[in-house]
Amino acid sequence: MLAHAHPRIDRAIAALCRDSDEPVCAYLYDLQALRNHAAQMRQCLPEGCELFYAAKANAEGPLLQTLAPWFDGFEAASGGELQWLHRQQPGRPLLFGGPGKLDSELALAASLPECAIHVESLGELARLSRIAGRAGRQTPVFLRMNIALEGIGTTRLMMGNAPSPFGMDEQDLPQAIAQLRQSPSLRLQGFHFHLMSHQHDVELQLTLVRAYLERVLSWRSTYQLDITVLNAGGGFGVNYADPAASFDWPRFCAGLRQLRHDDIRLRFEPGRYVSASCGYYVMEVLDIKRSHGAYFAIARGGTHHFRTPAAQGHDHPFFVRRGQKRPLIEGQRVTLVGQLCTPKDVLARAQPIAALAPGDHLVFPLAGAYAWNISHQQFLMHPPPRMIFLPEVDEVQDFPARWSEHAEGAMP
Repeated sequence: MLAHAHPRIDRAIAALCRDSDEPVCAYLYDLQALRNHAAQMRQCLPEGCELFYAAKANAEGPLLQTLAPWFDGFEAASGGELQWLHRQQPGRPLLFGGPGKLDSELALAASLPECAIHVESLGELARLSRIAGRAGRQTPVFLRMNIALEGIGTTRLMMGNAPSPFGMDEQDLPQAIAQLRQSPSLRLQGFHFHLMSHQHDVELQLTLVRAYLERVLSWRSTYQLDITVLNAGGGFGVNYADPAASFDWPRFCAGLRQLRHDDIRLRFEPGRYVSASCGYYVMEVLDIKRSHGAYFAIARGGTHHFRTPAAQGHDHPFFVRRGQKRPLIEGQRVTLVGQLCTPKDVLARAQPIAALAPGDHLVFPLAGAYAWNISHQQFLMHPPPRMIFLPEVDEVQDFPARWSEHAEGAMP
């Protein structure tokens, strides 16, 4: 459990309470905090490096707009995301990756002048060659490589360095390059790597980037390639239990200054690390009960709105915003659950709480990435949470007059 709320969040919850007689259930996105975080990330980044936002983390329109000044472009992992990003950020550079791309999705990507495609397999490369030939332009591609590296350890979510649906084995590279040389509609722009996600170890991440760079320079020499971009992916981790122990971006950027190569641009695709800290999920306590000696707080909402705790397998950090009622329990351990008819609808188990009553609010920070957008939103047909985007100014007091609200989230 966390100690206290940010004043902006506290004021926004108070405004939600005044705005409706219904118990509160909402996502609050602090766009000022997001802007500040993005600006700091950009300021730390050395010259010769690029930032693309991985929209799979959270593709809400106001977030994309806030991030746009600080990022070189956006990365899509599906045709739907690609269409959405093209509409939301017209003309901005886009990347399209992920396995299992449909022919129609490849055709869409090939039709967008600002889009480069991350190719995952020889079969996909052959299909793209045929499709791009009908687009009437030369389509830039990156080959995603699943290389083998010894002694790098593992994280909770491995994307490569093992059998995987992601990327090509190095033994496929000669055939891929031969296919590209026979395809005038395709242009090899660079290579893409993403072996690990949930990465907290800065030195290991620098080791990965160094290995990627060495491999690309070797391939460039061996195959006489004219490439200038290395996409080192994302995977920068957030420590939900101890946010201060999350990936150390400034230290990573300082290390990058020792790795830079004069004629190779390093590109990164952070997602979770960018947007997680700007989001808060708020649930109003409906009932408090004791069952077989254990206390449960049942609140409006649940994992059908906020799947992050279940997906990550952790007790999500939270704080309590006390209301006007006298505490029903004090100094107890409480399990926080939602409204779903399943025992899996748990956001945090047996957490110490000083005082709690119906009408209090449970506020879950670090809810800005892989939260609402990965949740089983239609299960039991409960109404969606309110989506509130707090403005990028400090002095706003009357939030409802200035905030923007989306009732159903970003994607239509």
